[in-house]
Amino acid sequence: FANNLASLGLCNWWRRHFVSFIDVAPGDKVLDVCAGTNGVGIGLLQRQPGLQIFALDRSAAMQAVGGVNARAQGFHIESIINDAHKLPFPDNHFDIVTLQWASRHLQIVDVFSEIRRVLKPGGKFFHSDMLRPANRVVEALYRIYLKACVSVTALAFRSGSDAWYCRSYFVRAIQMFYTAAELNNLLENTGFSEVTNRCAPGGILDCH
Repeated sequence: FANNLASLGLCNWWRRHFVSFIDVAPGDKVLDVCAGTNGVGIGLLQRQPGLQIFALDRSAAMQAVGGVNARAQGFHIESIINDAHKLPFPDNHFDIVTLQWASRHLQIVDVFSEIRRVLKPGGKFFHSDMLRPANRVVEALYRIYLKACVSVTALAFRSGSDAWYCRSYFVRAIQMFYTAAELNNLLENTGFSEVTNRCAPGGILDCH
């Protein structure tokens, strides 16, 4: 609810857009990294029930909610509680790996390298997150918007002092993150090929 309020209702729309962007086939083995409450995994199973979905997250509480959400729709998602920086899987293990709404909080080169390692030859990685706009005017306006919307959300949900501290962190994390073009280069330098992306207006969101 908080994410949808802060994003003016666009959070769920962008997740659905991301899921539609992911190319899956029956029987594919899919790893969703930083899966949270399994929004991506459930969306993929709604499209293609024959998938094997593995959800990795370090938060057991979020995965507990995600398991309830999946079972409510008759789906099974295998839950793994683990750090994304060291994936507990052998090399060449998955057909598809997905990662949404988490990259700016991670040591991303390490995570991308791990994802590349566990992908089968010819496997595909799909990524989506909030990015740093390349245009400085857009970036300045975006920063003002983020501070305002996170503040309103914190007030609406009567957040405590820890959440208010995270308001500044949230904005700084995006300021220190990559633009869409920089992320293209990073993926290629990490060993991925045929890198493409779909960017929202202003470069504030992107799917790779």
